[in-house]
Amino acid sequence: MCEDCGCGDTKLVPVDVHARILEGNDRVARHNREHFEEAGVLAVNLMGSPGSGKTALLEAMMRHAGGRTLRVGAVSGDLATERDADRLRDAGIPSRAITTGNACHLDAEMVHEALHHIAWRELDAFFIENVGNLVCPAVYDLGQDANVVALSVTEGEDKPLKYPTMFRKANLVVVTKIDLLPALPDFDFDALRDALARVMPKPAMVRVSARSGEGMDEWMRWLDARRPRGRDR
Repeated sequence: MCEDCGCGDTKLVPVDVHARILEGNDRVARHNREHFEEAGVLAVNLMGSPGSGKTALLEAMMRHAGGRTLRVGAVSGDLATERDADRLRDAGIPSRAITTGNACHLDAEMVHEALHHIAWRELDAFFIENVGNLVCPAVYDLGQDANVVALSVTEGEDKPLKYPTMFRKANLVVVTKIDLLPALPDFDFDALRDALARVMPKPAMVRVSARSGEGMDEWMRWLDARRPRGRDR
């Protein structure tokens, strides 16, 4: 897919061309960031493998909100279909799909265009659900305040070591599907903590189950602590 997105394979995309692609992307990302900061909206780039539970995590937020008023919106990136955006809308999250065709990540221009179709300025948080991939999405700045990686227990504890760029840029790793741990007796949280400590500048992890709601309070507390405080809501 590097032919389409310019992921940095110099045999396919020359270094100077790739640099220009990233420079253009970064200009739009700065513009997006200015929008979010001006409006006091927390923008979160939610990344992870296909099936890691990104969409389910956002759905569970709404189910387990309790008495909280959650003003959140999202864009959902995928190569084809609007299924994830449909799921988010059904959960009460205003959402727009971004179908990329062959591109294995979202870029800042895609996000900027989507913002024109969502009433995002009065939100508390705006989630950019990136294309399922543990490589390309880490390269492109979208204008977000925080990078969150969803990692399911079914993927194993070695992923931070195998895909260090993704986890190096993460502010938080959300370990999902912990309700499946009884069926995964060999999963080793100590090994995962060690792997994160090796690659993340400031290792941070929460464990959640979208099915049971376990860990959702901790996840939402983390989000609340990141929210801009400059504007009364």
